[in-house]
Amino acid sequence: MSTLAQTLSNLRGRPGRTFLTALGTALGIATIVALLAVVGGVKHSAGQLVNLGPSELGLFQADAADPTTSILSTNLVARLDHTPGIVAATPLVLLVDDLPKAPGAIVFGAGPGGFLSGGLVFSSGHPYRSGQEIAVGDTLAQQLHVTPGQSLTLDHRRFQVVGIYHNGIAYQDAGAFVPLATAQAISGRQGEATTIVVKLAAATRPATARRTITKRFPGILIISDAQQATRAGVSGQLISQFGLVIVVLALVLGGIGVANTMLMAVIERRSEFALLSAVGFSGPQIAGRVLVESILTTILGAAIGLLLGVIGARLLIDILGAQTFVSPQVTAWDLGRGLLVGVLLGILGGLYPAWRAANVSPAHVLAQQ
Repeated sequence: MSTLAQTLSNLRGRPGRTFLTALGTALGIATIVALLAVVGGVKHSAGQLVNLGPSELGLFQADAADPTTSILSTNLVARLDHTPGIVAATPLVLLVDDLPKAPGAIVFGAGPGGFLSGGLVFSSGHPYRSGQEIAVGDTLAQQLHVTPGQSLTLDHRRFQVVGIYHNGIAYQDAGAFVPLATAQAISGRQGEATTIVVKLAAATRPATARRTITKRFPGILIISDAQQATRAGVSGQLISQFGLVIVVLALVLGGIGVANTMLMAVIERRSEFALLSAVGFSGPQIAGRVLVESILTTILGAAIGLLLGVIGARLLIDILGAQTFVSPQVTAWDLGRGLLVGVLLGILGGLYPAWRAANVSPAHVLAQQ
């Protein structure tokens, strides 16, 4: 009988131990996949946040913790308008957690004459014209069941809903727009903006514009795509490193758990290993049997864990109440990493038990019988 067949027979012969070892691995892998999916969702959301429709570039404070905490002077707008290659620049204020009925929604403060607010397509009503009016995205309007003529409370102030818009950008359709001056008053940022979005001339390449802006405006972070958004600031760097930390912790903690379970199995089966040694099995052959058993058990657990992780990612988002602005992103690479961790757990967790099994003394074990 081959080593693999004998290992499978051993696993079937001890279903309780096999199940517990696989279950421990499954829970660890499920945690990895779920958290990586959430991290992927956060990265995707960060990219959506700087997707500002007709603009090609978003300018932010370089040393801000993340793009939403950026502070820029609106005095930069006039200088940007006179920069070669730039057609228009529009200041924007982002209000987060100021809409009590929808904490996850972002309210954008933009001047009514800017290209950003001017590009909104209204399915009903009209754009805002005064400081007490608000335009609501169709996704948010459906969630809150509001129509033009009704009112919304924003930062303890009542605003009249004058229009419902849709432009296909998730964050904007799930948010709202108010005049720039109103958003500045609410945030206490008179003369300041969170970001300045830039529209380039048709013949201007984004890379060329980036070099020009960087030279003329030091201290400005320029974001033009989702990958740059996820790397921006301290929070972006933490998000990027979070997945690696999860995998390393899983390897350490999971490896200890698998090693403990396999070591107990080796102690229980000392007589079996002593007999194998007595009939001519070498130490490496015995160690190989234990290692293969450990790897197969953890692969089984990893397969179960991948399924649980995909389900758990959605449940985690629902429990956190973040489904409005974060959607789990499960990629093939995330699943591959989960399976790879399962194999590594089997190897790391099986090394010491395999060494113990290979060094069982037949004479010592038989003397204790």
